[in-house]
Amino acid sequence: MKRWYLFPFSILYGIGVGIRNLMYHLGIKKSTRFRTPVICVGNLSVGGSGKSPMVMYLAELLSQKGRTGVLSRGYGRMTKGYGVVNYDSNYKTVGDEAMQLFERFKNRFVIAVCEKRVFGAKKLVEDMDLDFLILDDAMQHRAIRPGFTIMMTEYQDPYFKDFLLPAGNLRELRSGAKRANIIVVSKCPPTITDEDKKLYISKIHPSRKQKVFFSSIGYKETIMAANQKDHLPDNNLAYYDILLITGIANPKPLEEQIRKYNPNFKHLKFKDHHNFTDADVKKIREEFKKMGDYKIILTTEKDFVRLKSYESLRNNLYFWPIQTIIDQQEAFNRSILEYVRKI
Repeated sequence: MKRWYLFPFSILYGIGVGIRNLMYHLGIKKSTRFRTPVICVGNLSVGGSGKSPMVMYLAELLSQKGRTGVLSRGYGRMTKGYGVVNYDSNYKTVGDEAMQLFERFKNRFVIAVCEKRVFGAKKLVEDMDLDFLILDDAMQHRAIRPGFTIMMTEYQDPYFKDFLLPAGNLRELRSGAKRANIIVVSKCPPTITDEDKKLYISKIHPSRKQKVFFSSIGYKETIMAANQKDHLPDNNLAYYDILLITGIANPKPLEEQIRKYNPNFKHLKFKDHHNFTDADVKKIREEFKKMGDYKIILTTEKDFVRLKSYESLRNNLYFWPIQTIIDQQEAFNRSILEYVRKI
């Protein structure tokens, strides 16, 4: 939804962002480069566009080739400074996105958080002797000049149809897409056709050096319990009353996935990165009590890292792991691996 009455403020915002980017382009503001291959995953808009699943995908790909690190700002955490995620960490100390990565992959690669990206990147690369570094949500952090940039844009709300804040949701001008090596149109519907793809590519108008890929959100075959040992096969959802809890920017893909197995569920929506309170948990428990004898609380992988700390929910709490499904996956992987081999 566009807020046209705020358009004059978007003009002022655009002037400010444009001057800032020009200063980096002219070298007036310093941008640090690294010898280690650095891949930035970001977008032009606020809100979810599939960055977290893409970071997971890249980290899993690159960790098979060398020592890999992921640096996140640690959005929503209650701490400051640099920190490496470990078994003593939780979402309050490192943020939900970093904790989500660690919960799934443990020590397969290094995950760190730092709001000062240059300092955090230098420390992570040097201390951990990394072969590759992935920057999560860092496209607007121009103080680091990545060697390779992947820009995400959502199929239902692409950047080329959006406007600058506060009238729209763009954090910078559409021309910022020119900095990307790869543009990924994310969360594509299963019904997308070759003609739809051609239309999107024409709207993006990539340069000769840019590549455009299309991806969708996929779900693992099993739904995991809070103890991560038990699981619930997805087709068993038809047997349960479901209370869906989400605190993400766009829960629609998960809603659509659940409807494939059970169209009747209760959904309690919270804002993105919501820190659940005792009052929220009380409300969840009250709604849960209203349901039948066979029932579960289902949530996202990101929300799980925040909800699992509440013992009153754990016995009934499940989450559905997600994955990025990339069209022309081999070509996408080849682009990433060719870049890291050149460095």
